[in-house]
Amino acid sequence: MKHNAFLLLFLGCVLQVALASIAFGAEQAPAGGEWKEWLWKILNFGILVFILVKFLRKPLREFLRKRTELIEKTLKEAQEAKELAEKALAEVEGRLKLKDKEIEDILAQAQRSAKTEHDLLLQNGEQMKEKILEQARTNIEYELRLAKESIKAEAVQIAMELAEKKLKEKLTKENQFKLIEESVTRLEGKN
Repeated sequence: MKHNAFLLLFLGCVLQVALASIAFGAEQAPAGGEWKEWLWKILNFGILVFILVKFLRKPLREFLRKRTELIEKTLKEAQEAKELAEKALAEVEGRLKLKDKEIEDILAQAQRSAKTEHDLLLQNGEQMKEKILEQARTNIEYELRLAKESIKAEAVQIAMELAEKKLKEKLTKENQFKLIEESVTRLEGKN
């Protein structure tokens, strides 16, 4: 049906051109026998159009049908390609959302791990501090005890030297003999 309408339109155009040619020729031609000449030209043109329509109608119709099918097939393929592209885009967007979620999870895990590590380091640092302070206290106490013992030993030494000096000053030779005799008597009495 579409092809018949196309054929009628084509024939209408050819007829229009033919009539325009006649009118143009009639204006310029002197009255007389030239209209017959134009009639032959129009008749030849009509025969040419008839032959073209007769022999080219089926190939033209087949060409137009194939062309229409090709266009429809191309449109269908384009629609399918569009649908596939939209599906692939939706899939990629879904993957990107998953990747974004994974990245957020990794960052959250890293932050939790960093906080845990930070807390652990603080706790270990506090324990180290306590150990160091305890060790320092122990060292101070030890050094203090050594210092006290050293001071006591020195004080005893100084006291003995002072006592010896005072005794030497106060004891005369007589007193010394007397002390020796008393010491000997005590020692004999114990035996």
